[in-house]
Amino acid sequence: MGAMGAAEPLHSVLWVKRRRCAVSLEPARALLRWWRSPESGPSAPGADARSVLVSEIIAVEEKDDCEKHASSGRWHKMENPFAFTVHRVKRVRHHRWKWARVTFWSADEQLCHLWLQTLRGLLESLTSRPKHLLVFINPFGGKGQGKRIYEKTVAPLFTLASITTEIIITEHANQAKETLYEINTDSYDGIVCVGGDGMFSEVLHGVIGRTQRSAGIDPNHPRAVLVPSTLRIGIIPAGSTDCVCYSTVGTNDAETSALHIIIGDSLAIDVSSVHYHNTLLRYSVSLLGYGFYGDLIKDSEKKRWMGLVRYDFSGLKTFLSHQYYEGTLSFLPAQHTVGSPRDNKPCRAGCFVCRQSKQQLEEEEKKALYGLENAEEVEEWQVTCGKFLAINATNMSCACPRSPGGLSPFAHLGDGSSDLILIRKCSRFNFLRFLIRHTNQEDQFNFTFVEVYRVKKFHFTSKHVEDEDNDLKEQEKQKFGKICKDRPSCACSTSRSSWNCDGEVMHSPAIEVRVHCQLVRLFARGIEEES
Repeated sequence: MGAMGAAEPLHSVLWVKRRRCAVSLEPARALLRWWRSPESGPSAPGADARSVLVSEIIAVEEKDDCEKHASSGRWHKMENPFAFTVHRVKRVRHHRWKWARVTFWSADEQLCHLWLQTLRGLLESLTSRPKHLLVFINPFGGKGQGKRIYEKTVAPLFTLASITTEIIITEHANQAKETLYEINTDSYDGIVCVGGDGMFSEVLHGVIGRTQRSAGIDPNHPRAVLVPSTLRIGIIPAGSTDCVCYSTVGTNDAETSALHIIIGDSLAIDVSSVHYHNTLLRYSVSLLGYGFYGDLIKDSEKKRWMGLVRYDFSGLKTFLSHQYYEGTLSFLPAQHTVGSPRDNKPCRAGCFVCRQSKQQLEEEEKKALYGLENAEEVEEWQVTCGKFLAINATNMSCACPRSPGGLSPFAHLGDGSSDLILIRKCSRFNFLRFLIRHTNQEDQFNFTFVEVYRVKKFHFTSKHVEDEDNDLKEQEKQKFGKICKDRPSCACSTSRSSWNCDGEVMHSPAIEVRVHCQLVRLFARGIEEES
């Protein structure tokens, strides 16, 4: 930003849409402003003043000669006009951004050239903007529109912003992950995935896995301290729910996401590692769901031929089955956080809770590193068991168009914690009341059968596994003696669910989960407060 601070302010009278305007550029404030200016009298900005941050200017280009003519009014007074166009971000409703442009005209060629060069110099000083991107396109996900969305909406904007790309259209599952392990990514400023949450998960696993391999870290060790990646990930939504994009930008609009990538936004988010017996199963950034959401995703995978309607069908089927599962949960409360799951403080751009919680977590880790205290000994693990309709752990709100608040409306993207939501066995009617609250503004945790905790780690073991362990111990005691065939535990009467890990089925009745604070960065800034 050094060049921006060194540039001199500019103040000129230019024409915009045949109107005489005062135009100012203040490098110290990184702000371009323009407003109506009468030919006589003072020219102070009024209610009609327009402005754009330099950081939200996409590009500045010289207007072609063939476009430098107007046909009526005062415009005839300007012979041989010169012009430049500023392409910028424009905010519209519901957190959406649009590409907009404004053209400034003048009879003074040197003045136009000065403005053009000054603005371009300021844009070149913005070092956070990507110049070369690797793009993965999933042509099959969601409605199968990924390639069309990229070519029609995203590619023209990247070209306008002088961003070069290398495009890979995936042909099979895990191709993006495998590619990121194999290629040299040093020449790229970021990775862009065009698709749904499954496509993003592939890129996420590839980026994290490659980073740990380069750092010599074994990700299979549950206590391993993972190294954050320097590569940012951009998401162009083209899936069925686009939960990650919706929770980090506020909308699943492709043009909005492309503009966030172009201006070089950066947002650090938490990632949970999921282990079983010293083996890494998966990483999760949005939802880990056992019971209802696990059964739903497992059943929907068998009905891909139905398209997107399979989620509605499987959701209804799972709800009517009303299956509950027994198990034991132990969790470590996140005492470093400055928020709680029910404090009515949603995560927003520049979030104070995320920033402050990260600082306090780092202080805890420093104390543990120097042996001043062991955080896990100071903080006591809590244990609970019972019959559950659903067990959900969310690193973000998990919002989507159907559920604008999400599964945990006040979860935070980068506070180093996960919201653990336990829905104990209840009537089908009460469970329906709980599900309906995902679509409105009521407190969805305000039920006697619902518990919510903000945690750093948790372990879960299903009753099925506990019974198997007890059987093994009993067999050892009997030294391979006869096992009674009529024992319920031997007959596996205790049913078990699967896990929904960011929309993918994960079969593991026992898991160990740990949250890694701000492990990856996205081309996003968090959801902005709407004025």
